[in-house]
Amino acid sequence: MSQTGPVAAPLPSGLLVAWYGDDFTGAAAVMEVLTFAGLPSILFLDVPNEAQLARFPGLRGVGIASTARSKSPEWMDANLPAAFRGLAQLQPPLLHYKVCSTLDSSPQVGSIGRAIEIASREIGFTAAPILVAAPAMRRYQCFGHLFAAVGDTVYRLDRHPVMARHPVTPMTESDVARHIAAQSERLDVSLMSLEALAAPGASLAAPTGRNPDRIDAVTLDCMDAASEAAAGRLIWEERDANPFVVGSQGVEYALVRYWQEHGLIETRGAAGSIGRADRMVAVSGSVSPTTGEQIGWSRTNGFDCIAFDAALACGDPASLAAETARVVDRAIAALERGADPLIHTAEGVDDPAVARFNQALAASQRPAAEVNQAIGEALGLALHEIVTRTGVSRAVISGGDTSGYATQQLGIYALSALAPTIPGAAIFRAHADGAMDGLELALKGGQMGSPDYFGRVRDGGGAR
Repeated sequence: MSQTGPVAAPLPSGLLVAWYGDDFTGAAAVMEVLTFAGLPSILFLDVPNEAQLARFPGLRGVGIASTARSKSPEWMDANLPAAFRGLAQLQPPLLHYKVCSTLDSSPQVGSIGRAIEIASREIGFTAAPILVAAPAMRRYQCFGHLFAAVGDTVYRLDRHPVMARHPVTPMTESDVARHIAAQSERLDVSLMSLEALAAPGASLAAPTGRNPDRIDAVTLDCMDAASEAAAGRLIWEERDANPFVVGSQGVEYALVRYWQEHGLIETRGAAGSIGRADRMVAVSGSVSPTTGEQIGWSRTNGFDCIAFDAALACGDPASLAAETARVVDRAIAALERGADPLIHTAEGVDDPAVARFNQALAASQRPAAEVNQAIGEALGLALHEIVTRTGVSRAVISGGDTSGYATQQLGIYALSALAPTIPGAAIFRAHADGAMDGLELALKGGQMGSPDYFGRVRDGGGAR
């Protein structure tokens, strides 16, 4: 695109963005956007120390992946302050709290409102911008309401066939400002609509004379290239007053578009494939219909689909350990005969395994979050064992929360981007001090990707 508007100041040297992801797949998606735009970035699994940072010189983006999306406000109170302070000490112009592009959250679980409260104390800002939409992922915000695509159809979030039925945070409200404001008694969340965003002199400035006990935030509409660039301008040019931003990887898409349109960074072509893997293993804890379709495709395209009985996670640890050992043995046998194992807890929301799990969960009277964590950790342990025993070099973890819990079992301390697949689910290189170092790993949210996603990762990604 040609340059528009006033001439922008050159980008500063060093870090441009630091981010804290409330789940692993989303945190990795931010790194993907920046890296493939030519801005070297790294994602750590905890606040990095000086030695870890020194291994990656010339970084323009640094992130931390977490499981905050599945945690309580009390967990956030205990964990977010230190993480925000650690990232702020790196002195990035912007600190981004990364949330899901389908706004997964509630006052009790993954509270975005509580995260904003904590940031207002630790970071400080005038009016935090909130950009959840990401047109590249077919996520759109129009006059305050969030829309997301499934297949060929775009749905308002509260009518979305997946998100309206989410087992933990079902979306009953599509108005982003209302949804987030309901998560904090201190938040005043307003809207900058498409009309306001396009107006000359658009600004995020909060009204004067505000009550210091109140916290201001502004959601930004975003539908297309023009509104995306306008949102990127506001976020970047008003960073001194508002160094804290909330949103999906749409924040980085908007920044990159603005920087590209003003000639601050080059526009780059799509990254290429890293080549087909000789062998690959995948684990999935998702019940999404999208993942179910992907498992069905994989079954007829060279994958050995191995069911993992998640209901056993509701019982004693020995039963879960035995099931983990069973699927490990099945997966290794599949690899030995030339098939690619895909271990899964369900083949979509209508799989009878989902009903069996729900019955076992109800009978156990254990918290769903606790059991889901146990499942994710078991899948991670299985993946670690398979990679260690076979030397397989490429893997996929499917499911947003599953990706977080499973990846934490691998002994990895950082990820860097290798090759794109579909937006938000690239192939990464794992950095570790042990056997997982160099593992090519893709992390995928449950509802993301085309039917052949697992095949695309096996083939090495890259532009179609």
